Amino acid sequence: MRKLTGAIVQSLDCVMQAPGGPEEDPTSEFRLGGWSQPLFAQDMGPFEKLIMGEYDLLLGKRTYDIFAAYWPYNQDNPVGEKFQRINKYVLTHSNEPLEWENSSKLLGETADAVAELKRSEGRDLLIQGSSTLYPPLLSKRLIDQLIVMTFPVVLGSGKSIFDGSEKPGALKLVGHFVADTGVIIATYEPAGDVRTGTFATKEPSEAEQVRQAKMKEGAW
Repeated sequence: MRKLTGAIVQSLDCVMQAPGGPEEDPTSEFRLGGWSQPLFAQDMGPFEKLIMGEYDLLLGKRTYDIFAAYWPYNQDNPVGEKFQRINKYVLTHSNEPLEWENSSKLLGETADAVAELKRSEGRDLLIQGSSTLYPPLLSKRLIDQLIVMTFPVVLGSGKSIFDGSEKPGALKLVGHFVADTGVIIATYEPAGDVRTGTFATKEPSEAEQVRQAKMKEGAW
């Protein structure tokens, strides 16, 4: 079974759109493209080990288009050389051919296609960008590890890995690193269902009972 890791570059308010440059993805009038570059540190801890490891890429079509227009023309970069060599699996309904070598389409529903890919033989899988993949994959618990790089900026609006359709689930922190630019890199693994509890140690006060009654009536 292949392991699937999601590597997320996001702002403090969970926006991941166009971290690499102004022209990367200005859709929906996003005007802050390139926001991560000034905060990328020389030492990005576990992300450096991850990106220089061995894996195949799992991508949405728009991220694939961005990568295919950049990395084949930057082979002097070790990441570019790696991306050129490895397999690129692309979730798309487009009829356009995938021109970048070692690229393959994954057809069908996202979760079903990825589950089948994980069962196949090959290298572990890494998601880069591709915000639309996360809700269905998180809901089906197909992501084995999340490396979340949170940058100390607030962007206000933009694409996020969360769209409200993902099912609840707990995560376990298994590693953390703070870059000298303030980027927090946290590594999570799935931890089953969300557990709930209460800090209350006494029966609800009369005021709390009134508040709860208002909530039930829709008057709070």
